[in-house]
Amino acid sequence: LRLDEERIEAMATGVEAVIALEDPVGELLERRTLESGIELEHRRVPIGVVAIVYEARPNVTIDAAALCLKSGNAAVLRGSSSAAASNAVLVELAREAVAEAELPAGTVEAVAGGGREELGQLAKQRALVDLIIPRGGEGLKAALEEVAEVPILYAASGNCHVYVDATADPGMARRIAYNAKVQRPGVCNAAETLLVHRDLATELLPAILADLHEAGVELVGDGRVRAAAAVPVAPATDEDWDREYHGLKMAVAVVDSVADAIDHVNRHGSGHSEAIVTASADAADAFTGGVDAACVYVNASTRFTDGFEFGMGAEIGNSTQKLHARGPIGLRELTSTKYVLRGSGQTRG
Repeated sequence: LRLDEERIEAMATGVEAVIALEDPVGELLERRTLESGIELEHRRVPIGVVAIVYEARPNVTIDAAALCLKSGNAAVLRGSSSAAASNAVLVELAREAVAEAELPAGTVEAVAGGGREELGQLAKQRALVDLIIPRGGEGLKAALEEVAEVPILYAASGNCHVYVDATADPGMARRIAYNAKVQRPGVCNAAETLLVHRDLATELLPAILADLHEAGVELVGDGRVRAAAAVPVAPATDEDWDREYHGLKMAVAVVDSVADAIDHVNRHGSGHSEAIVTASADAADAFTGGVDAACVYVNASTRFTDGFEFGMGAEIGNSTQKLHARGPIGLRELTSTKYVLRGSGQTRG
């Protein structure tokens, strides 16, 4: 919730990055002549009115407003009550920018206060709102699913994994596992579970666990992990494998193969970001092809799943859906498409 000078500067940098991006509206995706002689064009267009519902972070207010404006959409913003004062100031700044740019009044609006009942009313405004993007926990998602009539694009939570394969470079594995968990543990692209191949359980696994323990990470694990560990590791429960901790806690398991790692990820992951550390091209191909996730990394931390890191400027969140957008929700993900067809009097027989 904190908005200090550093975070405000980061917000401004994100807006400047969005400004510098190419305008997606009107982009020509395809042009061809049909057998009828009609000229077909496929172009990118705005979605319309996009409502963004978000919890906690007030920086989403500015990111969402900037992305919606750049993509030609009107924005309806509903932040959490815990950041109401910050959000009110930021929305007013966005409105001032809209007026200064001589855009229509109401291009950026805010829905202040209210509980789940008011949220339900917003989600039923199909004649007024074209898309809702909720960014929050499972409670928010469940509340919307029960009542929504407006299409929803979820900016989902993350239960991300790092799998250390048998052929992994030890130093690389330690760096990636540490970064994915420790660098910023409260965000959705932080790793919650570490999977390690059984061939590495004797030497590399204890070293990784020691690194995490020294950083203050609370560890839970299966029997093979606890047997190998030289630092405290509590027994993992069934629920631990499905949990997003939002902090310095991590579940750890030993697996027998890349196939077992893929199976574990697909059973317990949220489809957000998954990583394999390996020197084997075959293992990398198996993992990237077998894991069902928006972003799959080979020899890199899950922490890179981010619109800014992807060169998209800011983002509203990360979608784990398969329709209509998957991964970071940036400018292009806030557009739809339209076919424009130009004829010379053709009729269909």
